[in-house]
Amino acid sequence: MDILRCDALVDIPWKNGGGITRNIAMATCGAHTAWRLSRADVARDGAFSCFAGLERILTVVSDTGMVLDHPDGEFDADPWQPVRFAGEMEVFARLKGGPLTDLNLMFDPSVCDGSVTTLYGPLDHTMIRPEAGATALHVLAGRPKLGTQSLYSGDTAFVDTSVPLSLGKGDAALEITICYLDRGKTVEFSIAGGSDPF
Repeated sequence: MDILRCDALVDIPWKNGGGITRNIAMATCGAHTAWRLSRADVARDGAFSCFAGLERILTVVSDTGMVLDHPDGEFDADPWQPVRFAGEMEVFARLKGGPLTDLNLMFDPSVCDGSVTTLYGPLDHTMIRPEAGATALHVLAGRPKLGTQSLYSGDTAFVDTSVPLSLGKGDAALEITICYLDRGKTVEFSIAGGSDPF
């Protein structure tokens, strides 16, 4: 099991000044991105960057949400509720209650499929890494215990086998699963943090 503590994440300012990204992990298939996991601070209303060819699952992990406007209407991105949409979709974010932080899983649907599930305590659960893929836990609140390790808000743990998870009352976390579609493809995986922001 690999644990990336929240305080080890590296701030990367957006070019437009509208926020900050903190990379957590990524995987590549050849020269292409297979998937990427990151946290972002959104400081103000604004357009999302285009990630053509990628699927995106966004989860607001702070206390306030936002409305995501797109050409066919709008949808809410409320705290702790994952929303999935195409990376090339033209999206304009309107903050509901001020600056927020969100977690983004982006992946190439021709290489893998991804899911993000919110877990609430009290709960005893077993986290299982797929035979071809990756599984991570991102803590939203409280102090969950994964195996023998205590985790805190903003921490991310990647499991390499079956690991018991215990969520107490008031604990919450996101379970992130990536499954590779072709087990014959070589996918290189790396975790960020410290002086390695990718």
